Amino acid sequence: MTRLNLVLLVAVLVSALYLVRTQYESRRLFVELEKTVALSRQLESDKERLQVEKRAQATPLRVEQLSRDRLQMRSATPAITQYVTYKNPPAAGHAHE
Repeated sequence: MTRLNLVLLVAVLVSALYLVRTQYESRRLFVELEKTVALSRQLESDKERLQVEKRAQATPLRVEQLSRDRLQMRSATPAITQYVTYKNPPAAGHAHE
């Protein structure tokens, strides 16, 4: 009888230790999941913020200003437009062959 009690005691202790380990692992995984969800939210927020900044940087007025300031470009006007003509123009029926 004492042998059976000893075996049952060991079985209860082993199952109790296994239960504690399982609960610890469950809590650790839950904390890791929460951290990952928080990081995901932060990344989504950063993505939205960067998309707004990208749209703000790509406005036509800003592009024109940068092209004038950094690239020294200017608007095309008839006064500065250069027209190119063919020396031997293609025949009327053979356009864009």
